[in-house]
Amino acid sequence: MWLALKRRFAKPALDLASSQGYKILAATGVASFVLLVRAVGLLQGVEWAMSDLFLRSRPEQELHNRLLVVGIDEADLRQLGWPIPDAVLADVIRRLDESNPRVIGLDLYRDLAMEPGHEDLVALFEQQENLIGIEKLEPDYESHVSPPQALKERGAVGFNNTLVDADGVVRRSYLFLRDHEETLHRSFALKLALMYLEQENITPIAAPSGEMQLGEVVIPQFEANAGPYVRADDRGYQFMVNYRGRADLIPTVSLREVLNGEVPEEDIRDRVVLIGSTAASLRDVFITPYSRSLLETQTEVPGVLLQAEFVGQILDAALEGRRFISLWPTLLEIFWIVLWAWVGALISWQLQSVRRSLAALVVALLLLMGTAYWAYSLNLWIPVIPPILSLTGATAMVVSYLAYLSDELRRSKEFLQSIINTIPDPIFVKDTELRSVVLNQAYSELVGYPLNTLLNRSEFEIFPQEQAQAFRQEDESVLQTGCDRETEETLTDAQGNLHILATKRSLHSDGAGNHFLIGVIRDITERKLLEDQLKQVAAELAQSNAALKQDANHDELTGLPNRKLFQERLKQSIEWAEGHQKLVGVMFLDLDGFKEVNDTLGHASGDILLQHVAKRLSGSLRGSDTVARLGGDEFTVILPGIPSIADAERVAQKIVKTLSEPFELEEGTVSVTTSLGICLYPTHGHQLDALIHLADEAMFDAKKQGKNCYCIAHINPECQP
Repeated sequence: MWLALKRRFAKPALDLASSQGYKILAATGVASFVLLVRAVGLLQGVEWAMSDLFLRSRPEQELHNRLLVVGIDEADLRQLGWPIPDAVLADVIRRLDESNPRVIGLDLYRDLAMEPGHEDLVALFEQQENLIGIEKLEPDYESHVSPPQALKERGAVGFNNTLVDADGVVRRSYLFLRDHEETLHRSFALKLALMYLEQENITPIAAPSGEMQLGEVVIPQFEANAGPYVRADDRGYQFMVNYRGRADLIPTVSLREVLNGEVPEEDIRDRVVLIGSTAASLRDVFITPYSRSLLETQTEVPGVLLQAEFVGQILDAALEGRRFISLWPTLLEIFWIVLWAWVGALISWQLQSVRRSLAALVVALLLLMGTAYWAYSLNLWIPVIPPILSLTGATAMVVSYLAYLSDELRRSKEFLQSIINTIPDPIFVKDTELRSVVLNQAYSELVGYPLNTLLNRSEFEIFPQEQAQAFRQEDESVLQTGCDRETEETLTDAQGNLHILATKRSLHSDGAGNHFLIGVIRDITERKLLEDQLKQVAAELAQSNAALKQDANHDELTGLPNRKLFQERLKQSIEWAEGHQKLVGVMFLDLDGFKEVNDTLGHASGDILLQHVAKRLSGSLRGSDTVARLGGDEFTVILPGIPSIADAERVAQKIVKTLSEPFELEEGTVSVTTSLGICLYPTHGHQLDALIHLADEAMFDAKKQGKNCYCIAHINPECQP
């Protein structure tokens, strides 16, 4: 019946006790799903669109008189042809220079001569110090369209490699790139801006973060997985473009107006002047957040106006402190998304109403959108779509769950009421004041009091103070957390008998929302007594087995492994070395002069000396090595997994040196040495017995060589002092 009750009430108990657990599950589950969807890039497009909407919703910012675009429009093409002849281009540059602009940017690819006037244009390129040309770099950093050679030779070239997101919109731009040869390539916009800023004594410096700083503004460097981006191309130094307004607000004149002298000198003086195509037929056009809208026809922005926008942003940052768009670190974005999932789950759970939860959801969405828009107005792009999904998803899960829970728990309570008196296991039901409201007969028989004595009374009125306090703590824990709890506790019945109980507590609610604590009890007194007896017997057996194993595998005098354990470990080392192409060193050593110690000082001193020798040997080896005593003054050593024979020789030298140092005994100082033989698996053999025999023979060779040395097993072994 215990198991039957547990099965029947497992689901309701779990649901009702999950005012904490289910909120955690709903919030973290929805947030994890949203983060996963975002991580694979499925939200990029909608997040970009939301950012564009925020951008267009901001008031357009005033454009300062630092820029002028000389556009080559359709009328210029009809009058002058395309490409523009070199003579005309040289004339335009000279006319502009007469009005003293700070810098002129030529946003035209001029890698071929366009007669007439090519030599005149080349001479101008060589002499015009405030002129910057453009080149296009491919992904392999090779020039796709080369700049004029004269400009390239004097470093007056910037690259144009406009970054377009997957939806076709330009939201990023380059400052510079380093190619595979670590050559620095500055962008066309950066070259123009830096030349303008020279007269303001502003040069780029490295910020403490390692990013580039102009004036008081640090330009945040774009990363491959920044914000909504997933595995984006983040070569070089990229930044998020903080558009100031529509591109058509940038002052623009036509090439004809410059040639006809119709542009006032004050519109050119002290400005950055960019010359480039504005003719739609040339298709040097791009899409920006301002040129794309759901409700309006999409327009395209000429590349020269886009370059002017980039230059203007760099100048605004350096001269006025206007910041670029920045993004939160990844961990902060994750926290932000999870936070809104928690908001949705917590509010819905607290309100316990579909209508009120939906109203709260609308308020939370407005707060979220307002916060994100406010942050964007401060040039900070924080996630909007992922937290919206987390908020609405968690709210939907909790609201759906509560609707199901209300009906399910009503039926569960009815079922509980109908069967509780038929269950042989003791059952108690308490209200939120922890007074017993329902008890079965089995509970009455357990505690030894009639039901009418127990009902509507607390545990402090029935049981000893210490036991009652323990029951109260467990009950309150379930009430506070809503989580099921299984405990073992003691109870003294009316006759003074002590019982050991296993109690399962869980929290339930009826259809009206009233909470009840239900406990199911099993008397495990006899079982616990039997378990204690079995544990005692098992402990005694384990202790006995450990002692027997120690005696069987270790030398009684030194505590070192004996011959049996030595052979087992040698076999294991050989099997491991065979599979890993390593060597195993086997050493056989005998003490020189030990017999004299035994004869002069007695066997007791000899035993103490052997114990000292065992301790020194163990201290000279790695933790993975094995030193064993075979008997008398004979010891063996296993060196598993060594790379070469040189490693075995270094250990042998260390052992010979260590054992040659005097030993302090009660009778005085004694000195012994050792003769040591070495053989290696598989160099000297593969059989265990053969290896031990060869090491033994090598040891005798060491004794023949004068002792206090080692020898290596060989056809003609050579002794090493």
